[in-house]
Amino acid sequence: MKTINKSKNSPESVIGFSESLLILGVILCILGYPIIFKHQEPQAPLFISFVLLAVYGRIRGFKWDTIMNGMRHGLRAGVDPLIIFLSIGVLIATWIFSGTIPTIMYFGFEIISVKFFLPTVFIVCTLVGVACGSSFTTVSTMGIAFIGIGATLKINPGLTAGVIVSGAFCGSNISPLSGTTNLAASVGEISIYKHIKSLLTTDIPAWAICLILYTFLGLNSKNVSLGAVHQMMAGLQNGFWISGWALLPVLLLIVLAIFQVPAIPSLGLGSLFAVVLGWLHAPKTSLTTITNTIMTGYVSHTGDKTIDTLLSKGGISSMLTSLALIIFALALGGLLIKFNIISAIINHLTGIVKTPGRLAFSTVLTCIGVNLLVGEHYLAIILPGQSFLPSFDKLGLKRVDLTRILNDAGAAVNAIVPWSVSGVFIASTLQINPLSFIPWAFFPFLVTILTVIAGMLVKVPAQSPAANLATE
Repeated sequence: MKTINKSKNSPESVIGFSESLLILGVILCILGYPIIFKHQEPQAPLFISFVLLAVYGRIRGFKWDTIMNGMRHGLRAGVDPLIIFLSIGVLIATWIFSGTIPTIMYFGFEIISVKFFLPTVFIVCTLVGVACGSSFTTVSTMGIAFIGIGATLKINPGLTAGVIVSGAFCGSNISPLSGTTNLAASVGEISIYKHIKSLLTTDIPAWAICLILYTFLGLNSKNVSLGAVHQMMAGLQNGFWISGWALLPVLLLIVLAIFQVPAIPSLGLGSLFAVVLGWLHAPKTSLTTITNTIMTGYVSHTGDKTIDTLLSKGGISSMLTSLALIIFALALGGLLIKFNIISAIINHLTGIVKTPGRLAFSTVLTCIGVNLLVGEHYLAIILPGQSFLPSFDKLGLKRVDLTRILNDAGAAVNAIVPWSVSGVFIASTLQINPLSFIPWAFFPFLVTILTVIAGMLVKVPAQSPAANLATE
């Protein structure tokens, strides 16, 4: 055991590459077996992993102060996502109260056919994702409406959710308003538009392949009785305010996104506006009813069992289970970083990459690894980006080759990790088991494969690395 004594607060031990691999392997087994094979919720496996890692760290010589600081450091990285989760819970409840989501569903029934339902959902979610720059907002608004329509059309909910996720994350990936896209560009210290131009070389082909696959799957959908559709539309009209005015909260969010208002105040303003709009339509609604809706979610009383199930959701309390999961995941990730376990893996990889193809593949693996172990998409961009940037510069590669990987394998892959921030959010918002939608979320898989291929096709330029940096 090697000891270091740089300062009072320094960890007493150094965990090497082989030991780090063993620790990560054990953690992945603890997480993967009960979640994937036993279909259990991720909270307990994450908590067990966190406690065991903390105890192991103490045995290896780390001080309790160091362990607690690692936990706190991990939690600090997730403050924004945690507040966004609660804000989206409120947004869902208030948008049902104002008739916004029911109106989207109603108009959707009028224009969507069964055979072209899946490609239409994919295209619309992509456009909304580009317009608002947020995959979470897209999933929590259009996603809920499309899940409801798909259920009426007797389409597999997991398939519908997979299409929603693919469209939402593709749109967010290539949007100049997206937080993850701007973060990836800033890590590489390049223009956001240079970064997006590079992203289009992988994201557009992945999008086109997804569209073809979803169109083919949609053609195999069975015809559904129009009576069920008409019954659903009648139930929506009887139970909610169905009007073009009810779509104003959607317009407000798009406008706020264009003016680059951050996600948290945008979601808050969108919810407040929906409350005012709903109250203007039904001024007899009491303050107690509104506050209860915000806290515990909207409860539908249309008398139609399907509608009442689909549109009784949202509220702060609906997100608390997901918050517990994210807290455990972030705490675990904080220990992995504090014990230098992730750094040991990354440093080993950066030391062996000698070609553009190997460098690209190693960066992709690292992005995926951080997603699997930390579950936070911002860290899946920052940690590999900061670690591999010197290697890209040393080989004389363009920094857009790095930032493209960070977006494709860092941000997009987060959606298909069951215990990640995105995976948990999707599951709780759409009320579906992650393993039901992940196999149908084609975009994250395809774009990761394409970004690996693109990285392997990159050749070292003739000019020196210094000249390359000058052109950036």
